Amino acid sequence: HVQLVESGGGSAQAGGSLRLSCVASGYTYNRYCMAWFRQAPGKEREEVASIDLLGPTNYADSVKGRFTISRDNAKTTLSLQLNSLKPEDTAMYYCAASFVCDYFTKGYWGQGTQVTVS
Repeated sequence: HVQLVESGGGSAQAGGSLRLSCVASGYTYNRYCMAWFRQAPGKEREEVASIDLLGPTNYADSVKGRFTISRDNAKTTLSLQLNSLKPEDTAMYYCAASFVCDYFTKGYWGQGTQVTVS
């Protein structure tokens, strides 16, 4: 039974920081590409950042230099450090896993954690 459980969301002031975590279970974590997505009300879901099996990362232009994705294969945990937060970062953030980095829609998803920036 695959599970991705996000935590760490909440409210922050503009310019502040939050750290999101995602604990994965039920599949071979270190064989999967991992990513964070977000979706704001009335907007399409967007990929925020992804990290491949051995660590290569990719970021959306809107978060480059502010967010950092990391993974701990031993703890099957994915993290996203959010710094210099902006109101436009407000969204539901989702953790996702895919055997291939470009096919997250076919992969596993968590339930999401809300981030609100004011």
